[in-house]
Amino acid sequence: MESIIIRKAEKANLPAILAIYDDILTLEEQELITSGWIRGVYPTEQTAMDAINADEMFVMEDGGSIVAALRINQVQMPAYAQVEWEQNASPDKVMSFHTLVVSPKANGRGYGSGFVKFFEQYALEHGCPYLRIDTNARNLRARALYARLGYKEAGIINCVFCGIPNVDLVCMEKSLV
Repeated sequence: MESIIIRKAEKANLPAILAIYDDILTLEEQELITSGWIRGVYPTEQTAMDAINADEMFVMEDGGSIVAALRINQVQMPAYAQVEWEQNASPDKVMSFHTLVVSPKANGRGYGSGFVKFFEQYALEHGCPYLRIDTNARNLRARALYARLGYKEAGIINCVFCGIPNVDLVCMEKSLV
C-alpha cells in the first residue's frame, strides 16, 4: 500500500471526484447499490466545489489515480441537534466527515476503512477527539463499515438531507479518548 497517498484536493481533481459521484449514482439508479443519493440533488458538482473551495476536501490516490474522496470539517448536520449523543462534547472538540466516496471500480480494497482511519488521525491532530458522522439508514454497507470501525449509532432522525426529503439519517459517534 506504499502507492496510496491521502492529500488535500485541488480544483484539478474535480473531474475525478465527479466521476466517482457519477459511478455511484448510476449504480443507485440501476438499483445495484443503495446510497440514498439522488442525481442532481446530492452529491453534485457544487457539493465537491464547495468542499474544495473551503479547503476541506481530501482525495485518496493509489498509483496516481484518485480512488476516493472525503470532506472533513467541524460542521455538524442540523439533525444532529436532535440526537442524544453518548459523548456530550463541546462543538470545538467534534470533527465530522461528509460524503465519503470510494470508486465502485476500487471497492473491496480497504480504501474506505483507510480513509476513515486517516480521518480519525486528522481529528486527533486538530484537537477533536470526538467524532460524529452520518449515513442514510438505507445504506447498509456504510453502516456496517462504520460499526466495524467502532462507530456507535446514537440515533436515527427523519429529515431533509442536503435537499433529499424523508431521509432516515443514522447519526453515529466515536470517542478517541
